[in-house]
Amino acid sequence: MKSIIGRKIGMTSVFTEEGLTYPVTVVEVLPNVVLQKKTVEKDGYEALQVGYEDKKEHRANKCELGIAKKANTSPKYFIKEVEGDEIYGNEVGSTIDCSIFKDGDPIDVVSKSKGHGYSGVIKRYHAHIGPKGHGSGYHRQIGSLATNGRCNNRVHAGKKMSGQWRPQTTTIHNLVIVQVDPSKNCILIRGSVPGPKYSIMKIRSAIKVGKKNIKVSKIVNYEQEETSQEKQAN
Repeated sequence: MKSIIGRKIGMTSVFTEEGLTYPVTVVEVLPNVVLQKKTVEKDGYEALQVGYEDKKEHRANKCELGIAKKANTSPKYFIKEVEGDEIYGNEVGSTIDCSIFKDGDPIDVVSKSKGHGYSGVIKRYHAHIGPKGHGSGYHRQIGSLATNGRCNNRVHAGKKMSGQWRPQTTTIHNLVIVQVDPSKNCILIRGSVPGPKYSIMKIRSAIKVGKKNIKVSKIVNYEQEETSQEKQAN
């Protein structure tokens, strides 16, 4: 198993050699710097603490400067933990790039979904909508708050009501990598992934490989075609 931290850039589409079109999500994966190794003896589990995206020193606090100094690197904006026996051999100060994955690898994406703001129970919890006709006047409200004669002096905790529908950590299983480009530090993932643009996400090896493995065809590289045509013209 292997995992890495990246940033969602947006979505686009690519064409395969067979003429198919794949909608893909572009993920920028800058080199992840190993800041600390979690061990079973000291921490009770094995993992790597990695940093993503450089930060200027005057913007970092003393704790961040101390962590970066031990790894002999610059402070980072985002510090996350990644797991995997295939990457655990990296030592403090080394980097992990997107080349650990290959085209066609099944993956899981862990990221935070978009927030929906203040939402009612119909949208937030998919409650049943009320009657709309004959002067009802009670269409999308919460409904009865009665507790069936049991401790009726209050509304019990945990009642599903309207409120802030904040971002939530979401995992999408069994996505497929269409292309890995280490020269541009990017990964193309087939389909959509949770979260807004420029959000941070974790890409890991799929832990629940589906019964139907999606085969990804090789995509057309227009840059190579243009250079070959230019050479032929010259």
